[in-house]
Amino acid sequence: MPSELSEGMHLVNTFEEHFDDLDGYNEEHAGIKLLASSISNSVVSLASFKGSVRLFTCTGIIFGYMPSEMNILTSASLVRCLGDEAKFVDKLKIKVRLPNDKLVVGKLWKYDYKYNIAVVKTKSFPEFHAAHVHNGVKFNSELFQANLVAIGRCYESGELMASSGRVLYKTSRLDCQELMISTCKITKAGIGGPLIDSSGNFIGMNFYAKDETPFLPVSILLKCLKHFEIFGRVVQPWLGLRVGSLRAEKLSICEEIRKSFPQAHGIYVEMVNIFTYI
Repeated sequence: MPSELSEGMHLVNTFEEHFDDLDGYNEEHAGIKLLASSISNSVVSLASFKGSVRLFTCTGIIFGYMPSEMNILTSASLVRCLGDEAKFVDKLKIKVRLPNDKLVVGKLWKYDYKYNIAVVKTKSFPEFHAAHVHNGVKFNSELFQANLVAIGRCYESGELMASSGRVLYKTSRLDCQELMISTCKITKAGIGGPLIDSSGNFIGMNFYAKDETPFLPVSILLKCLKHFEIFGRVVQPWLGLRVGSLRAEKLSICEEIRKSFPQAHGIYVEMVNIFTYI
């Protein structure tokens, strides 16, 4: 039986499990809490409803602010069909829990199933501000050594959560090659939440997997948002190429490639299809 909410509503999935590895007695943890709280006014939680049934909850971040409305970046899982993730649920009702615990109605604006991202619009409030999402972060060796913070917000309690970790040289098991991995431990409540560095720079948006935390880098997110504005959707040119990362390949494949290309590094072409289009 699904759990019952107030106003006669029922839920199918709770996604309310808390995450937070900060004990408060550690100087580093105190700094992380301060960092998370510094952008808390941009972090919201969202829930989708079909009739009286609550389908999904996740985290989102305010990235666009105008006098009449705010834009919230989150996961498209908010509007996907549970039994068939290639489809989206029609006539959903979306509610947004703001940082001040107020509930407002949200409206789905755009989504992309490949990158699993969505933009929800809601009424603007002067006490909140947009997070500074820009492409100034360089994914170099320094970033892989830096401390990162994953942030989320529970829907029912409105509680802010944070977890620290680092970027891994590893590819995700999820079906998106652009995803990267961090060691930040989150729960499903943190899906759609921001990943930031120690300076508060936006690194990417978090997803959830059982033994790892995938995230979509900010460079891909900004490309998607730009496409939403220009084309109304994310344009996916198909060049007929399938590429892979040498860092993530088996040793036998790396050895075979370096027999012909001793200085090879980065990505390589796995397959070329003669039927291509842009």
